[in-house]
Amino acid sequence: MYAIIEDSGSQIKVNQGDVVRVALRDLPADKATLSFDKVLLVGDPAQEGTLKVGQPYVSGAKVTADILSQEKTDKVVSFRFRKRKNVLKRRGHRQDYLKVKITAIVA
Repeated sequence: MYAIIEDSGSQIKVNQGDVVRVALRDLPADKATLSFDKVLLVGDPAQEGTLKVGQPYVSGAKVTADILSQEKTDKVVSFRFRKRKNVLKRRGHRQDYLKVKITAIVA
């Protein structure tokens, strides 16, 4: 079974057991699970005709995940250069994210 969820404006296709990266959010320190209620699509490729498409979300569908860690992406360097103008700017950025493991998809 797979689902397409919406998280912070991005759509992510998940299967049960997948490890995915989602946007960082403020959570209590003792919280170990996340629940995604914005499920756009739920389907099972093994069974024909079980595809549920939401308008915009599938009612009653939920995806739960265990929080594994909080990490940062690789550094992205933004570079600006103008020849003969004495302009040289370099900026770096590392985005924070949560690494989660999908435990259940409820249709």
